Amino acid sequence: MIAETICSAVSAAGLGIAAITAYRRRFLAAARIVAYALIPVALVMTGLVQWAADTAFSPVAWAGFGVLAVSWLLFMTTRAVERRGGGTRRERRAAKRDAVEPAASAPSLPGGGGAAQPGAKPRATGSGDDFSDIEAILKKHGI
Repeated sequence: MIAETICSAVSAAGLGIAAITAYRRRFLAAARIVAYALIPVALVMTGLVQWAADTAFSPVAWAGFGVLAVSWLLFMTTRAVERRGGGTRRERRAAKRDAVEPAASAPSLPGGGGAAQPGAKPRATGSGDDFSDIEAILKKHGI
Protein backbone atom coordinates (compact mmCIF):
# COMPACT_ATOMS: atom_id res chain seq x y z
CA MET A 1 0.00 0.00 0.00
CA ILE A 2 2.79 2.43 0.91
CA ALA A 3 4.85 1.40 -2.12
CA GLU A 4 1.95 2.11 -4.46
CA THR A 5 1.44 5.54 -2.92
CA ILE A 6 5.14 6.38 -3.26
CA CYS A 7 5.20 5.23 -6.90
CA SER A 8 2.13 7.33 -7.67
CA ALA A 9 3.70 10.39 -6.06
CA VAL A 10 6.93 9.90 -8.02
CA SER A 11 4.96 9.61 -11.25
CA ALA A 12 2.90 12.71 -10.46
CA ALA A 13 6.08 14.68 -9.74
CA GLY A 14 7.61 13.50 -12.99
CA LEU A 15 4.53 14.52 -14.94
CA GLY A 16 4.66 17.96 -13.31
CA ILE A 17 8.29 18.38 -14.30
CA ALA A 18 7.40 17.28 -17.83
CA ALA A 19 4.65 19.92 -17.97
CA ILE A 20 7.09 22.65 -16.94
CA THR A 21 9.59 21.40 -19.52
CA ALA A 22 6.94 21.42 -22.25
CA TYR A 23 5.91 24.97 -21.22
CA ARG A 24 9.52 26.00 -21.96
CA ARG A 25 9.06 24.55 -25.47
CA ARG A 26 11.45 21.64 -24.95
CA PHE A 27 9.04 19.02 -26.20
CA LEU A 28 11.55 16.22 -26.84
CA ALA A 29 12.90 16.43 -23.30
CA ALA A 30 9.35 16.64 -21.95
CA ALA A 31 8.39 13.46 -23.80
CA ARG A 32 11.38 11.65 -22.28
CA ILE A 33 10.46 12.83 -18.80
CA VAL A 34 6.88 11.57 -19.31
CA ALA A 35 8.26 8.19 -20.38
CA TYR A 36 10.35 7.96 -17.21
CA ALA A 37 7.47 9.20 -15.05
CA LEU A 38 5.14 6.45 -16.27
CA ILE A 39 7.51 3.62 -15.28
CA PRO A 40 6.63 3.54 -11.52
CA VAL A 41 2.90 3.42 -12.27
CA ALA A 42 3.46 0.62 -14.77
CA LEU A 43 5.43 -1.37 -12.19
CA VAL A 44 2.60 -1.00 -9.68
CA MET A 45 0.01 -2.06 -12.23
CA THR A 46 1.95 -5.20 -13.23
CA GLY A 47 2.38 -6.32 -9.63
CA LEU A 48 6.18 -6.15 -9.62
CA VAL A 49 6.19 -3.64 -6.77
CA GLN A 50 4.14 -5.97 -4.56
CA TRP A 51 6.42 -8.88 -5.44
CA ALA A 52 9.52 -6.77 -4.65
CA ALA A 53 8.01 -5.67 -1.33
CA ASP A 54 7.17 -9.26 -0.41
CA THR A 55 10.70 -10.33 -1.35
CA ALA A 56 12.37 -7.50 0.55
CA PHE A 57 10.72 -8.44 3.84
CA SER A 58 11.08 -12.21 3.51
CA PRO A 59 13.94 -13.88 5.41
CA VAL A 60 13.80 -16.86 3.06
CA ALA A 61 14.33 -14.58 0.07
CA TRP A 62 17.34 -12.95 1.73
CA ALA A 63 18.78 -16.38 2.52
CA GLY A 64 18.33 -17.25 -1.15
CA PHE A 65 20.21 -14.11 -2.16
CA GLY A 66 22.96 -15.09 0.26
CA VAL A 67 23.23 -18.56 -1.27
CA LEU A 68 23.39 -16.98 -4.74
CA ALA A 69 26.20 -14.69 -3.55
CA VAL A 70 28.19 -17.61 -2.13
CA SER A 71 27.69 -19.56 -5.34
CA TRP A 72 28.85 -16.63 -7.45
CA LEU A 73 31.88 -16.09 -5.18
CA LEU A 74 32.91 -19.75 -5.45
CA PHE A 75 32.48 -19.71 -9.21
CA MET A 76 34.62 -16.59 -9.67
CA THR A 77 37.30 -17.82 -7.26
CA THR A 78 37.67 -21.16 -9.00
CA ARG A 79 37.89 -19.44 -12.40
CA ALA A 80 40.61 -17.10 -11.12
CA VAL A 81 42.60 -19.97 -9.63
CA GLU A 82 42.21 -22.00 -12.82
CA ARG A 83 43.45 -19.14 -15.00
CA ARG A 84 46.35 -18.38 -12.69
CA GLY A 85 47.38 -22.03 -12.40
CA GLY A 86 47.30 -22.68 -16.14
CA GLY A 87 44.26 -24.90 -16.43
CA THR A 88 43.16 -28.14 -14.87
CA ARG A 89 45.50 -30.66 -13.32
CA ARG A 90 45.23 -32.91 -16.36
CA GLU A 91 46.13 -30.02 -18.70
CA ARG A 92 49.14 -29.04 -16.59
CA ARG A 93 50.37 -32.64 -16.51
CA ALA A 94 50.00 -32.95 -20.29
CA ALA A 95 51.82 -29.66 -20.84
CA LYS A 96 54.68 -30.75 -18.56
CA ARG A 97 54.96 -34.08 -20.38
CA ASP A 98 54.92 -32.46 -23.82
CA ALA A 99 57.37 -29.70 -22.92
CA VAL A 100 60.44 -29.66 -25.14
CA GLU A 101 63.69 -27.87 -24.44
CA PRO A 102 64.33 -25.12 -26.97
CA ALA A 103 67.18 -25.81 -29.37
CA ALA A 104 70.24 -23.59 -29.20
CA SER A 105 70.37 -21.13 -32.04
CA ALA A 106 73.24 -21.23 -34.50
CA PRO A 107 75.79 -18.42 -34.29
CA SER A 108 75.06 -15.57 -36.64
CA LEU A 109 78.66 -14.91 -37.64
CA PRO A 110 79.44 -14.63 -41.36
CA GLY A 111 81.36 -17.55 -42.88
CA GLY A 112 79.82 -20.27 -40.77
CA GLY A 113 81.00 -18.98 -37.43
CA GLY A 114 84.70 -19.66 -37.94
CA ALA A 115 87.50 -17.12 -38.06
CA ALA A 116 87.82 -15.11 -41.24
CA GLN A 117 90.28 -16.67 -43.68
CA PRO A 118 93.35 -14.59 -44.35
CA GLY A 119 93.28 -12.87 -47.73
CA ALA A 120 89.57 -13.46 -48.23
CA LYS A 121 87.30 -10.56 -48.99
CA PRO A 122 84.71 -9.82 -46.37
CA ARG A 123 81.27 -10.89 -47.52
CA ALA A 124 78.59 -8.33 -47.99
CA THR A 125 75.76 -9.35 -45.80
CA GLY A 126 72.22 -8.61 -46.84
CA SER A 127 71.44 -5.79 -44.47
CA GLY A 128 67.80 -6.07 -45.48
CA ASP A 129 67.68 -9.62 -44.13
CA ASP A 130 69.51 -8.82 -40.92
CA PHE A 131 67.38 -5.81 -40.02
CA SER A 132 64.02 -6.82 -41.49
CA ASP A 133 62.57 -7.66 -38.10
CA ILE A 134 63.79 -4.35 -36.66
CA GLU A 135 62.30 -2.47 -39.62
CA ALA A 136 59.00 -4.27 -39.11
CA ILE A 137 58.92 -3.21 -35.46
CA LEU A 138 59.73 0.38 -36.35
CA LYS A 139 57.05 0.44 -39.05
CA LYS A 140 54.55 -0.98 -36.60
CA HIS A 141 55.22 1.90 -34.22
CA GLY A 142 55.18 4.47 -37.04
CA ILE A 143 58.85 5.34 -36.94
